[in-house]
Amino acid sequence: MRSSANIVVLTGSGISAESGLSTFRENGGLWDQHRVEDVATPEAFARDPNLVQRFYNARRARLNEVGPNEAHYALARLEQHQNDTGRGSLLIVTQNVDNLHETAGSKNVLHMHGELRKVRCRACGSVITWLQDVEQSTPCPTCGQAPALRPHIVWFGEMPFHLNEIDNALQHADLFVSIGTSGNVYPAAGFVSMVRAIGRAHTLELNLQPSETHSQFAEARHGPATDVVANWVNEIIKTEELS
Repeated sequence: MRSSANIVVLTGSGISAESGLSTFRENGGLWDQHRVEDVATPEAFARDPNLVQRFYNARRARLNEVGPNEAHYALARLEQHQNDTGRGSLLIVTQNVDNLHETAGSKNVLHMHGELRKVRCRACGSVITWLQDVEQSTPCPTCGQAPALRPHIVWFGEMPFHLNEIDNALQHADLFVSIGTSGNVYPAAGFVSMVRAIGRAHTLELNLQPSETHSQFAEARHGPATDVVANWVNEIIKTEELS
């Protein structure tokens, strides 16, 4: 495995599944026993905001019951190694709304689909770190409006966050790695083709099983994230120590 200066890692729900967090593609399209259409669209929130708030309250509380796994810790070690050696950077672009990368120690993380532990005010636009439950009657701590708070989550039909920053990182990546993704949620599923078109970076898929886009990667390793990610990180660090 060659060493690389600028590494961009895309992570999906597969990396957090081994920590005990469910994915919305389990159980025939159910997400914690709810249809995605009922809890993860702007139309669902307009139709039944109380249901949507309760759903995200439960998912937010669930984060207190789980922790990072070895795959999260391995990526944090690699970021620290890159920083300590001055060999380059590591950016994690995650589709996940949990905080497990940060809990493991990663600092350079972009949440393109939002974060469970934040809420957004529809009246003033403030984004606020929030660890408690949210009710429709909960006032915005910035402007005092209610009902105004919504989960700081990118729902289906909404534009992901940080796309300009992600595009710039992909333009300058020497290595692009996709971990725990299905390969059928866009725009993230299109990142590998974008990187291939630029022609600069090596591409690697680390996944439990081949994703929908696995054939576009120059290299693929399949197995549990806690195994394949840790092994890959150890190889990177060992290669750089010997170089």
